[in-house]
Amino acid sequence: MGISVKELKELDESSYQIIDIRDQIEITHGSIAGAVAIKPEEIENSEKIDVSKKLIICCSRGKFSNEVAEDLRQRGLNAESLEGGYIAWIMDIMSEPQELNKAKDVEQSLRKKFKKTIWSRFTKAINTYELVKPEDVIAVCISGGKDSMLMAKCFQELKLHNKFDFEVKFLVMDPRYSAENRKVIEENAKNLNVPITVFETDIFDSVYHVEKSPCYLCARMRRGYLYHFAQELGCNKIALGHHYDDVIETILMGMLYGAQIQTMMPKLHSTNFEGMELIRPLYLVREDDIKAWRDYNELHFIQCACKFTDTCSTCNNEENRSKRVEIKELIKTLKQGNPYVEGNIFKSVENVNLDTVVAYKQNGEKHYFLEGYDKE
Repeated sequence: MGISVKELKELDESSYQIIDIRDQIEITHGSIAGAVAIKPEEIENSEKIDVSKKLIICCSRGKFSNEVAEDLRQRGLNAESLEGGYIAWIMDIMSEPQELNKAKDVEQSLRKKFKKTIWSRFTKAINTYELVKPEDVIAVCISGGKDSMLMAKCFQELKLHNKFDFEVKFLVMDPRYSAENRKVIEENAKNLNVPITVFETDIFDSVYHVEKSPCYLCARMRRGYLYHFAQELGCNKIALGHHYDDVIETILMGMLYGAQIQTMMPKLHSTNFEGMELIRPLYLVREDDIKAWRDYNELHFIQCACKFTDTCSTCNNEENRSKRVEIKELIKTLKQGNPYVEGNIFKSVENVNLDTVVAYKQNGEKHYFLEGYDKE
């Protein structure tokens, strides 16, 4: 039993409540206005839920939500699944006439409203870490999400103010997206006046039947394809949309799950593609500010949806929940007692005191403090 987006729009808004059961990371990329984000097992007893209303259950593509809605109906609640899920809701928005000056309005918001929180931090990272140099040809890699699309718009703005010559090419790799996901990416690029170049691969098909760490393999293959295609286009750098929050989460993940202290670097030389570099221009930009920019401009994006997330097999599945979600929740909890915790995590890898480190690695070689201890 499901309800289409069209049917939902015909209902009185006061008669229903939309319940978003997707993973927290998916929700950060975009959600339906007014929807309540909650785990399925918490719906029945949550104070956020008005059980007197029709409950519209939303997941990524309307598959896992069917099961949840059916379970709620068996418990006596009036619940229906949103057919097609969040992607259907976005597709409905994409079918509506778009504003003629959408791109100009978005660009103006970067110069005005988000100058301090986004534009200034973007340019600070560019200058601090020397990410863009004369004669660079940069492949700005667009996945379709909020981060990479913001990065594309920032690079367009940078080109207007550049003090030296460099080129930018906007690159989209299609690892075998569904038709809906591909359309969302192309429509957003069109509406935001980002001239993308799309190249196709079969990465999703290649890793779909891999049982051990398919996501890790997928990420490695994507990076390799991006380097290769960017190099074919004459680029010497690829730009990825990782932001400040990704950096501090990576630091904690390395400590808690990898037993090591490491960070996501602002730039890296490629070890497999000679002359190529990876840069992260959003390194100092906060994710909350990116979401604020997205919502202010009424933009709608998707998380990179592969065959695993498309089937909703990981939606709020406790066993498969992302470690990054756990880290996000940990940082949120720590911040309640210490508002400076995020900045302290970020600065910790800038203030490493080797005199107080038992061992460390450099160029792949491990060193112990005992090596020079008796020479002091």
